[in-house]
Amino acid sequence: MPTLGSKPTLLDLQSYVKELEAERGFADQVLIEKCLLLGEEVGELFKSVRKCTNMSIEDRDSVSDAADEIADILIMLISVANRLDVDIEEAFRRKEEVNKKRTWTKES
Repeated sequence: MPTLGSKPTLLDLQSYVKELEAERGFADQVLIEKCLLLGEEVGELFKSVRKCTNMSIEDRDSVSDAADEIADILIMLISVANRLDVDIEEAFRRKEEVNKKRTWTKES
């Protein structure tokens, strides 16, 4: 079973998810499968947010905690990044350098 130390880096998280996928039998899932699963997890977060804000939902019993759904999304996002050989921290830093040069409006 993989272990994750306290205060992991994004690279640590990426390594951890790679190991847990291998251990749990998910390493062979292809990119499109992971993308679809990521979309499902985002939908589950939206359902949880609806419940948290007292919006009507069809089945309140099957709604997970928002924190759990956010964690699931992170795992799936890391899985997608791993399949694309994307270093998330490097990508984040590169993108933020671009974003710093943008002019932001409320509509952006």
